[in-house]
Amino acid sequence: MKSNTNAYHFVTHWHLAASPEEVYRTLEDVNSLPQWWPSVYLDVNVREKGQPGGVGKVVELFTKGWLPYTLRWTFRVTHTSFPQGFSLEAYGDFEGRGIWTFTPEESGTHVTYDWRIEAQKPLLKKFSWLLKPVFSMNHEWAMRKGLESLILELRRRRGEVHVPNPPKPTFPHNRTNNQLL
Repeated sequence: MKSNTNAYHFVTHWHLAASPEEVYRTLEDVNSLPQWWPSVYLDVNVREKGQPGGVGKVVELFTKGWLPYTLRWTFRVTHTSFPQGFSLEAYGDFEGRGIWTFTPEESGTHVTYDWRIEAQKPLLKKFSWLLKPVFSMNHEWAMRKGLESLILELRRRRGEVHVPNPPKPTFPHNRTNNQLL
């Protein structure tokens, strides 16, 4: 049986000195992603607001990592359970599902992001068999920047002054051009 070389499964764990409510509210505020996580989120557009609580929300995204390519994709929120987490389905340059889980712990919140996707962007789909480790490292870099950026954003939202700016993108990009690599 042939394996699906363009399939990826990532599980990310973060530990944050914040409540599950703070983490949930920050991540659900998708419109602010380009401001506090600019190394990855270049543009965000909420197409549908969804039901109260967020189920059915549809969001278009333009994203990148440290490699010189960008991704255009959309997600739909499929399940919410405030403040424990939410689930989404993704389609576009990749397809699959993501589950964010926020578990209280003594020092704050343990965040788990379980992300199962298949690359659909021609570049990623065609070269996954060869460059899967590099594409995986790109995702890991994005999530490290996410943790760094989220910690800074939580500090800002708590009213702390003199919070450093979040990390910027690694290469010049054109928000309207997704033809990079």
